[in-house]
Amino acid sequence: MSEFLQVVLSGLATGSIYALAAIGFTLVWQAAQTVNFAQGEFVMLPAFFVLIALHWLGWPLWAALAFGLVISVLVLGYLFKRLIVQPMLPSTGLPLIIATMALSILLKEGAKQFYGAEAQPYPPLFPQTTMSIGGAIVSMQDILNLVVSLAVVVALTLFLNRTRTGRCIQATAQNPQVAEILGVNTRRMVLYTFLINAALAALASMLISPVYLAKFSNGETLGIVAFIAAIVGGFNQIRGALVGGLLIGVLDNLTATYVTASYRAALPLVLLIIIILWRPQGLLGTSEGRQV
Repeated sequence: MSEFLQVVLSGLATGSIYALAAIGFTLVWQAAQTVNFAQGEFVMLPAFFVLIALHWLGWPLWAALAFGLVISVLVLGYLFKRLIVQPMLPSTGLPLIIATMALSILLKEGAKQFYGAEAQPYPPLFPQTTMSIGGAIVSMQDILNLVVSLAVVVALTLFLNRTRTGRCIQATAQNPQVAEILGVNTRRMVLYTFLINAALAALASMLISPVYLAKFSNGETLGIVAFIAAIVGGFNQIRGALVGGLLIGVLDNLTATYVTASYRAALPLVLLIIIILWRPQGLLGTSEGRQV
């Protein structure tokens, strides 16, 4: 029983980080009605921003983390929205999806050429100690990853539901034309959405890189898993993305521990097929009708 609890807690910790990236998919979809296939690279890149501040600028860890967050919000939020998304917003659809695919390749190969193909060690953010919970020995890193991720999701939910700006963001996502008639600056709300997505990606990168190390190819796996998590939970619901991420994290650990690690990479795809056949809108998602 203690081993089972240990596996579940570790899976929840990893899954909560997947959820942060999955929520980014949901936010971009709500803001621009498109899928950002560079989301995995958005999670990969901030780790290298932090390493640049640590190794090249010689800054302490806390300053390097702040640097990585600011640069991520600027590059992956503001510049991404202004230079790539905004010129295509009237059309969205396939052209914008193709643009994000091209951006994904550019970011991945750019990181490879700039920082090398070898995995780079990443400094731990939390104490490398363990604690006992119900007889299970769990690392402090896993516990604090889970706590920080869930706290950020709760804070984001409260921001969207309890503040005027958050409600304006939701109104823009639901019906931008009506929101603009009611006096909402929809362009600004869309920009806020992209900035929030970049901040979530940076946080996910900082939490998961001490485990996965910093490597240019990390975005491939993280992007696919986060995308599947968003679909499984419900692509139009933040809470759905959270549930999808946690579910995949737990099932992945259970499969690797009690079945075989050989199938853990295929598990998210199997889960995706099951959910699509059984409940296409996702576990917590709602059906959306569109005029054609």
